[in-house]
Amino acid sequence: MAGALAAGLLGAPALAGQAPDRATPKLQLPSPPGGEDVKVLVFHGATGEESPTVDAGIEAIEKIGQQGPARERFTITATDDPAVFAKPRLGKFNAVVFLTGDGDVLTPEQEAGLESYMEAGGGFLGVHGAANAEPYSDWFTGLVGARPAATSPEKAQRATVEVGDRNNPATKGLPVEWKRPDKWLNWKKSPSGSVHTVARVRENTYKPGEGANGWDHPVSWCRDYDGGRSFYTAMGGTEASYAETDFRSHLRGALMWTTRLERADCQAAISSNYKAERITQPNQPGQSDQIGEPHGVVTAKDGRAFYIGRGGGDAKAPVVTDWNDPDIGKGKGQVHVYDPATKKVTLAGELTVFGNKGGGDELVKNEEGLLGIELDPDFASNGWVYLHYTPHSEINRDTHMAERRVSRFTLDQKTNKLDLKSEKVLLKWPVQIHSCCHAGGGMAWDSKENLYIATGDNNSSRFSDGYSGNNPEPNFKGVSFADARRTAGNTNNLNGKILRIHPEDDGTYTLPDGNLFTGKEEDEGGGKTRGEIYVMGVRNPARISIDKKTDTLYAGWVGPDAGEPSTTWGPAKYDTFAKITKAGNQGWPYCMGNNQPYRDRNLPDPSKPLGWYDCDNLKNESPNNDGLVKIPPARPNNIWYSPQGGGPDFPRNADGVPSYKLGEQKLRLPWLKGGGQAAMNGPVYRYDAAGGSKDKWPEYWDGKWFVGDLYDGEQPRHAVVMPDTDTPGALPAHAESLDGIVPVGEGGIRNLMDWKFAPDGSLYVLDYGRGFFTSDDKSALWRVTYKGGPPTPAEGDLAEPPEGASR
Repeated sequence: MAGALAAGLLGAPALAGQAPDRATPKLQLPSPPGGEDVKVLVFHGATGEESPTVDAGIEAIEKIGQQGPARERFTITATDDPAVFAKPRLGKFNAVVFLTGDGDVLTPEQEAGLESYMEAGGGFLGVHGAANAEPYSDWFTGLVGARPAATSPEKAQRATVEVGDRNNPATKGLPVEWKRPDKWLNWKKSPSGSVHTVARVRENTYKPGEGANGWDHPVSWCRDYDGGRSFYTAMGGTEASYAETDFRSHLRGALMWTTRLERADCQAAISSNYKAERITQPNQPGQSDQIGEPHGVVTAKDGRAFYIGRGGGDAKAPVVTDWNDPDIGKGKGQVHVYDPATKKVTLAGELTVFGNKGGGDELVKNEEGLLGIELDPDFASNGWVYLHYTPHSEINRDTHMAERRVSRFTLDQKTNKLDLKSEKVLLKWPVQIHSCCHAGGGMAWDSKENLYIATGDNNSSRFSDGYSGNNPEPNFKGVSFADARRTAGNTNNLNGKILRIHPEDDGTYTLPDGNLFTGKEEDEGGGKTRGEIYVMGVRNPARISIDKKTDTLYAGWVGPDAGEPSTTWGPAKYDTFAKITKAGNQGWPYCMGNNQPYRDRNLPDPSKPLGWYDCDNLKNESPNNDGLVKIPPARPNNIWYSPQGGGPDFPRNADGVPSYKLGEQKLRLPWLKGGGQAAMNGPVYRYDAAGGSKDKWPEYWDGKWFVGDLYDGEQPRHAVVMPDTDTPGALPAHAESLDGIVPVGEGGIRNLMDWKFAPDGSLYVLDYGRGFFTSDDKSALWRVTYKGGPPTPAEGDLAEPPEGASR
């Protein structure tokens, strides 16, 4: 076949080493080619011995071309003669497949022919060894996207492929977690961010060898390249691959795009296609005209962004520690409005809060203040704004207690000013302010107009050596401020919870069905539960979100401070994210991660460890508990990470207690790493095909859950794909870094405090700044927009179906 092709179609082969003729007119492809005339060239030339996969690959691609409806079929021509690339007749093919590579197989003139073909809008599919072809060509390196490392596993190994693109024709029908054997190539340099990765191989499911790339190991990707379309898969390194139904589906989808039979978005995961713009300026000296101490953002349907400042002043504001001072802790909780139509910021209003500057000792820090904001579902017509805050007017300087409340205010839509006299207090409850920390703050609505309110455990971290916050000592005037069993583990306390209420128009609220308690449980005499509780056992859920398509709650919270696990007390600090589909107990302060228990402690000597908590049969036996003793069982969480990495797990004994020996630790989520960590839950993106703007993020991100951390660097800032299950504790099926899109570093968004998608599909991000309990010139609101353009090829360039066939 190769000989006939060379002699009959191309004439004499080009001389080896001949320089490409750059004056040659550009190749012209039929526009559009189509129907039974769709043709694919399968090239399998090599400088050495031909790969044993070639025959299997040719047979598979030939059968793929005969499958499906008539408009999706094509014929192939296979050759190992590189002379096919030297003449303009290459333009008769809709796509070129490099089935193998292995060396410098093209002369400069032949490579120039391939370049001309791509410039004219051609399609390229590289398979496995194609990444070794043309090793001295920078252009070909760009075409395939990456080069194999010096060392890669030589033997086939079974591994898990994470299919992150659920829309691309090459992957949309594949399992999210695709288990298959192959020869897995390592890369000299990862192409992530410069190509659109559609699938990754999970390195902890096989032995990648010395050239391992780590958790982010792309295995299939695509990109619009030099005028054409390029798809590459590192799979296909074994003959058996080509007999697999799913792998043939993968190749078929890639060919549908490269031949112009289908459109695909191969731009969405390329970092340079996004623009991150700081949209607030530093404050004027002594003012908060642009931003307060960043603490939360929400968007209106008309595109306005409302963001709050907790209450800490600028660096000149003093730390107030004198409880005899009537103004102790007094701060200004600010609400700002950014209008994208005018690109102007308005200070909508200031609440006088207990929430001034803090820092240092637990007994001096202050995390209270203005903590959360939400807009009423009918905000456009009623102007109602809900604020979660700690009013300074209600603090008790003697008992060191305060009141937390959720109130409704009315905004003047014309002036963007809050009417502070319009306050309607929906819900209020007591909090201790003798010791920092964990105020929580986030709020969110579901599609039934139920309001979810995240509250922290109102507990000190200092008195348990960074492990379970379950120390009944010390206390201040009868309140044990280091015992989270008093709050998060207490069925009769609203702290350390995610509450769910249904606000009514008159400023009251009712309780929806399906909360964790009714408030009328009678098994211990009644009066021991609160009906507002939807989720208990959370430590400091500063950020929550609701996917209104499914009404699924997503939450993240900060863990304690222990740097390493302890065989005496239990796990190290775990920051946590959870996907929550129904009411329940997330475990704190009894169990963390995937139900890893802590050790109990109690009076008279809290320094002496008692038994391990039983996560399935929990009892709150704290002397500070005024709720039920028998509480709901802890359920495992989906994502947890420590200073050692993501998803730490340990062997367990016959009683189900982990060993907690660092040397026996297994990291189940290798894409995560902690250290100094502060989990910041993000939204689930929902793509609006009909609405939004030209700046909206593409459909590729639809259904993905954004999880992040206050800190940048190696901390999480990822989009994850969850398995199609509501199983509590199910691990993410796929994760990818957003560091190149939501930029990290000193000139970027270094301290991520909150992030929300606007109705137009752009992403607003709050950068906290570079200090703590304050705002500075780095505190800012950012907007991240997409500039990558529509899927390719253009509608008018799609291959036409044969007569009588429908598209």
